[in-house]
Amino acid sequence: MVKLGHTHKNLVAVTAAMPEGTGLTEFSKIFPDRFFDVGIAEQHAVTFSAGLASKGAKPVVAIYSTFLQRAFDQILHDVCIDAHPVIFAIDRGGIVGEDGPTHHGLFDFAYLRCMPNMVIMAPKDENELSRMFVTAVNHNGPTAIRYPRGSGIGVEIEDNPRPIEIGKGELVFEGSDLLIIAIGNSINETLTAVAALNEKGIYPSLINARFVKPLDKNLIIEHVIKTKKIITVEEHVLDGGFGSAVLEMLMDNNVKDFCLKRIGIKDTFVEHGPQSILRKDYGVDHHEILTQALAFVDKPADKPADKPADKPSE
Repeated sequence: MVKLGHTHKNLVAVTAAMPEGTGLTEFSKIFPDRFFDVGIAEQHAVTFSAGLASKGAKPVVAIYSTFLQRAFDQILHDVCIDAHPVIFAIDRGGIVGEDGPTHHGLFDFAYLRCMPNMVIMAPKDENELSRMFVTAVNHNGPTAIRYPRGSGIGVEIEDNPRPIEIGKGELVFEGSDLLIIAIGNSINETLTAVAALNEKGIYPSLINARFVKPLDKNLIIEHVIKTKKIITVEEHVLDGGFGSAVLEMLMDNNVKDFCLKRIGIKDTFVEHGPQSILRKDYGVDHHEILTQALAFVDKPADKPADKPADKPSE
């Protein structure tokens, strides 16, 4: 925000009584005339941002996922109908940890992807988050970037982050035994599971979807046709989530003869507790991905196969 604030004079920040939690304190000091804390009034924050965007500003609405739910109507009616270029920086997406069931951000994919004109992104790491932010700044329409609570994984951040083509996923590995499609920080749990699968002679393809809407249907369909066995992974409720979006897309494109397993949060509220323990208890960590993948493949896990060539990440 600070870096782009110097080069994009129309970039403004709006939050609802959470400037420290969303990391906007520095921006508010450097650009005090372009920072607005509206208090605990998420609905007003969104409608106010739509008004700013209608007059040429590029508002970034930084709000925790669970609290953005309060502004569903304003996102739909005030931002999306007129396709105003408002950026929703959705903090604390997924399992939040020790703040209780009211704070987990497990519903945002579902309540946003039904809205026309909305682009929804979720980064695998801090560098991809930077790239998605640049993508959103350059996009002339509503965008949402959903990222988790906690520290980044420690990757180097590009000095000049490159935008990502809207709807473009990333093929991380190419294999032949099954296809795993993960979104957001679930990529990191999936990479741990893939390493364990490789040790057992099982080599899946792995797609970092990047986008919940629009999906990279060409990339996904190409690899679904090759393997017929798909696992989707998300730190989000299953009902209406990322896995549902993938399944709907495949059906809409008349893709047949495949089997899809969805890994995500079942139809329940997640309780209080440390993130790592909750991910394990609610079946969205690498142990669950490994278990589901082993149950899915036909070949015996004790007979290693020739390892296919990895496709380097972008």
